[in-house]
Amino acid sequence: MNKDEISGKVDQVVGKVKQGVGEAIGNQKVANQGVIDQAKGAAKETWGNAKDAANQVRESQKETAEQKADNVRHNYQPVSGGCQGEG
Repeated sequence: MNKDEISGKVDQVVGKVKQGVGEAIGNQKVANQGVIDQAKGAAKETWGNAKDAANQVRESQKETAEQKADNVRHNYQPVSGGCQGEG
């Protein structure tokens, strides 16, 4: 979990509280601001989820590349003969 996900969750909770308070006291402006805060929080959380997913893909690709490089190094056998000394 990253800071965007956490911040998004907090914004959603704060928005839910604002919405409830606004509705309870009959202040539609506060209630609407609460709904907006919830939407902003959901967007922020989604952005955090996307960043986590991208990092997981990057790490997976890095591990795969490292494994392939290790396999190549392990299986490498120099070609004998070559072009040395010819001429």
